[in-house]
Order: sequence, then structure tokens, then C-alpha cells
Amino acid sequence: MQMTDIPFETVDWSAVTPTVHPGETGIAHWRTQQFGAIRVRMVDYSANYLADHWCQKGHVLLVLDGVLDTELADGRTVRLTAGMSYQVADGALAHRSTTATGARLFIVD
Repeated sequence: MQMTDIPFETVDWSAVTPTVHPGETGIAHWRTQQFGAIRVRMVDYSANYLADHWCQKGHVLLVLDGVLDTELADGRTVRLTAGMSYQVADGALAHRSTTATGARLFIVD
């Protein structure tokens, strides 16, 4: 990832208007900022959230709160709790998020 032409600035995530993204079940609220080609998001998943798609996009994802289960196309499921992260490249392995209890994530892609 090349990070260019991004001046120093801060983000008050509580002031960023969320957008609603329904899952197959549950709802995701995204607070999104774009910095050049880099998208940065604070995402809140409701309890019983299941993504409505398999994602091929690469991410760096950090769980800030809650428990996130990431289903992988190869059949594995990886559980992440607060303070854990994953990294995956574009097109490397399809994945989708699910959570029984809800989760808050910080995602860079």
C-alpha cells in the first residue's frame, strides 16, 4: 500500500455520520473516511449479524470490542476478540463476517 498525498489530520469518529448496511441477518453501521485510495472505517455490527456476501477485498481489520467470527471460503472459521486483528490481500481468500453478540471494528482497505 502506497500512502501518498494525505496530510496529517485527526478524525472524531463520533462525528462521522454512519451509513446502514443490512446483512443477511442483523445490521452494520459504517462510519467511513476516504484518504486518497485508502478507505478507513469504524464498523459496528449488531448482535446476530451475518454478512450478505463473501468479500474478496483485502483488509487490515482490528476488533475493538465484542467477538467477531470470520468465515473463510476454505471452510475455516476464525474467532477474533477485542485486541485481535487479521490481514488479507485483495483476492487472497474470500471471507465474511458474523457475530452473535455484536462487534466494533476498525478497518483499513
